[in-house]
Amino acid sequence: MNRLGAIRLLKKLQLTETNLIILLAICVGLATGFGAIGFVKLIEYFNSLFFGLTDQILTTAVGFADWGGYKWWLPLIPLLGGLMVGPIVYKFASEAKGHGVPEVMNSVARLGGIIRPRVAAAKTIASAICIGSGGSAGREGPIVQIGSAIGSTVGQMFRMSGDRVKILVGCGAAAGISAVFNAPIAGVIFSLEIILGDFAIKTFAPVILASVVSSVVTRTFLGNSPAFEVPSYSLVSAWEIPLYILMGILLGVLSVVFTKTLVAFEDFFEKMKITGWMKPALGGLLLGTLAVFYPQVLADGYQTINLTLYGKLTLWLMIVLVFMKLLATSLTLGSGNSGGIFAPSLFLGAVAGGSYGVVVNNLFPGVTASPGAYALVGMAGLVAGATHAPITALLIIFEMTSDYRIILPLMVTVVFSSLVAGRIFQYSIYTAKLARRGIELKGGKDLNVLKAHTVSEVMENQFDAIPASATLHNIFLKIEKSRETYFIVNDHEGFFKGVVSFQDIRNLLSEHTLDHLVIAQDLVVQETFVLRTTDDLEKAYNMFGQRDLVLIPVVDLHQGKRVIGVVRRDNLIDYYNKCLIDTLRQ
Repeated sequence: MNRLGAIRLLKKLQLTETNLIILLAICVGLATGFGAIGFVKLIEYFNSLFFGLTDQILTTAVGFADWGGYKWWLPLIPLLGGLMVGPIVYKFASEAKGHGVPEVMNSVARLGGIIRPRVAAAKTIASAICIGSGGSAGREGPIVQIGSAIGSTVGQMFRMSGDRVKILVGCGAAAGISAVFNAPIAGVIFSLEIILGDFAIKTFAPVILASVVSSVVTRTFLGNSPAFEVPSYSLVSAWEIPLYILMGILLGVLSVVFTKTLVAFEDFFEKMKITGWMKPALGGLLLGTLAVFYPQVLADGYQTINLTLYGKLTLWLMIVLVFMKLLATSLTLGSGNSGGIFAPSLFLGAVAGGSYGVVVNNLFPGVTASPGAYALVGMAGLVAGATHAPITALLIIFEMTSDYRIILPLMVTVVFSSLVAGRIFQYSIYTAKLARRGIELKGGKDLNVLKAHTVSEVMENQFDAIPASATLHNIFLKIEKSRETYFIVNDHEGFFKGVVSFQDIRNLLSEHTLDHLVIAQDLVVQETFVLRTTDDLEKAYNMFGQRDLVLIPVVDLHQGKRVIGVVRRDNLIDYYNKCLIDTLRQ
C-alpha cells in the first residue's frame, strides 16, 4: 500500500486519532512478529549454507575434516559472510552496520522517528548472513531495528505526527524483543526505558498491544518455549545476598570493559586505511581464527549458555570464554558486521557468573546455590550494566524463568551492576556509539541541543500570580476566570513564595468552612524548582523529568527572588524540536 492509498483508507474508516494509533500498533506487532519468524528462518538457512554446504566443500577441498583436532579452514566461513555483509552496510544502508539500537535511539531523539524503509530489508539480510556465518552477535538488536523500521514506515505512510511516529517506532522495538525472547513485558519496558525514554501513559497502550500481538504470532508459529532451558533455582540462604551484591559490582566493571572494548575496536576499524566494505570481511577472518581454538564464541552462543546454566563447563574454560567472547564480539561488530549485542551480553554474563558461582560454591558449600544459579543471575547483571537498563534486564530473565524464587538475587545484582557501571562510565553500550558522533542522549532528547540554548529563549513573561494573603474563596474565583492550572504565589513585596496548583487543592472545593480561614500561603508547594534566565535548557528539561510539572518559575536572584517569567513544558519541547531541525539542516 502506498501513502496515497493509506490516506484514502484512513478517510473511509473515519477513525479517531487514538483508535488509529491503537490499530496501527496492532499492525506493527503483527508485521514485526512475522518479520521475526522470517528473520529466524533466514538465519537458519544461512547457517546451513555456511556450516553445512560450505563446510562440506571446504572439507573436501583440503582432504581432511580437521588437522590435529582443529578446523584450520574455519576462518574462511566468517570471511565469506563478511564479504557478503560489507556491500550491504557500506553501499545500501549504513544504518544496518553494527548493533542497530543506537540508530533507532537517534531516530527517535533527533529525526522524529523517521527510519528509511530500506533499513528493515538491509538489516534482515545483513544480520542473517553475519549470524548465520558465525558472527559473534545476537538477533535481538536486528529485530528491534527491523520492528522499529516497520513502525516508522507505517507512521510515515499514514502521515502521522512526529510524536505518533515515535510511538510506532517504540511499538516495533517492543514487538521485536517480545518475539525474540518470548518476553512481552520485557519488550514493553525495553522500548520505554531505552528507545523512547518516556513512560508517559499515552505510550503504554499501543506499545503493550504491539508487544502482545507479536508474542502471540511467534508463539503460534515457533512454539511457546523460552529462549533458554533454565533449571529451577532459588535463594539457598540469606547469606547469598552479599555474594550476589559483590557479583553485581564485578559485573558492572566487566560491562564497562565490554563497552569500552567495543568502542575501541569501532575506532580501530574506522581509522583503518582499507576499502570500507572489506572491513567486515577482515573482522570475520580474525573472528574465524579465534574460533579455530574456541568455537564457542561463534554466533549467539545460546548452546554454550545452556551448558553453563546446567553447570557443564569447567571453571577455567568459563574464565577464558569471558575474554574470548568479548574479543570475538568486538571484532564482529567493531568491523561493521551486522548483529546485536544482547546475546553476547547474556553470554558474557553467563560464563562470568558461572565462574563466580563455582568459586563461591567451593568457598561456602551448603549455603550457596549451584553455579548455574549465579550464571543465570549473571546474565541479567551484565545486561543491566552494559545497557544501563536494569528493569529490562530483570524482566527478561524473570520472564524466561517464570520463577519468583530467583527474583531477590536478580534485583540486587542488576541494581549494583547498573550503579557501578554508571559511576565508572556515563555511557551505555548504546549511547557510547552515539557519543562518538557527538550525540548525547537522555530521556530521548539530544543533550547537546539543550545545552546550546538558555532559559531566556523559551521563557514567557505572561503568567497568573496569586497574593500569598489570598483566601481559599478568592483562589477558586481566580481559577474559575483563568485558563491556568498552576499559579505563582508572591508575598506583598512581590517576592516568590511557591506554587499553587488546582490539582493540589481541588479536594478543598467542598470544604466551605475553610473559604475564609485558609490562605494561599498555607497551600503553596514551597520546595518548588526555580530557574534563572542564564540556565541552559538541559537543566530545565531535567527538572521537568524529576517531577510532573506544567511550568517552572524563572526568578531574578538580584531582585530578591522575584518571578520574571515561566517556562512551560510544552513550549520547551516545541522549542527543542525547532532547534533540532535547525541543527540538522546545518
